[in-house]
Amino acid sequence: MSSRRTRVKICGITRVADGLAASAAGADAIGLVFWGGTPRVIDVGRAREIADALPPFVTKVALFVDPQAADVRAVLDAVPVDTLQFHGTETPDLCRAFDRPYLKAVHMKDGVDLLEYGSLYADAAGLLFDTFRPGDLPGGTGHAFDWTRLAPAVQARLPAPVILSGGLDAANVGDAIRAVRPWAVDVSSGVEERGPDGRVRKGLKDAARIAAFVEGVRNADDGPAV
Repeated sequence: MSSRRTRVKICGITRVADGLAASAAGADAIGLVFWGGTPRVIDVGRAREIADALPPFVTKVALFVDPQAADVRAVLDAVPVDTLQFHGTETPDLCRAFDRPYLKAVHMKDGVDLLEYGSLYADAAGLLFDTFRPGDLPGGTGHAFDWTRLAPAVQARLPAPVILSGGLDAANVGDAIRAVRPWAVDVSSGVEERGPDGRVRKGLKDAARIAAFVEGVRNADDGPAV
């Protein structure tokens, strides 16, 4: 039996009930989005309400995409945020300017040198590897990338823990963990409600899908590596 434990972050929380569902299922962190280009965006009032409702030891992550420094500080002044996540083309200096641990997204574009890019953010708490699709949202696209790009030899040379994202759901997260063995996984669209037409209802989480996702993670942790 494996003794490792993959951490779980549920991103794009917009309702108190969804934050509580994530914590009840055993998620380690929730993500609050402060970027206006997605339906998952929330204002500081709603974010504070969600953060205040969470039990202890659930990490609150504030996500930004190419923000102004003043925008980040305004959120930090209003919401008890533990960690920042930068999901755009932010400079290392901006990421480390707020006296908070930070996560830096790495968009898995063709030709990106993962080691060179990761070295720019060597002080990050984690590097979050996510799918890149031209013209799509910078995250939460519901599409996976080629996991073999994060081979053990690559991960061993990265300066920060690997957070796997992009197209994960309860059906494939076990395979993803067994293939990559990341420090953490991050999910958004994969645990959201579906409308009558089967489409994802962005920003509205499904408690049953969250629970199934976390169960898939734990089952993979308990199984043999491949």
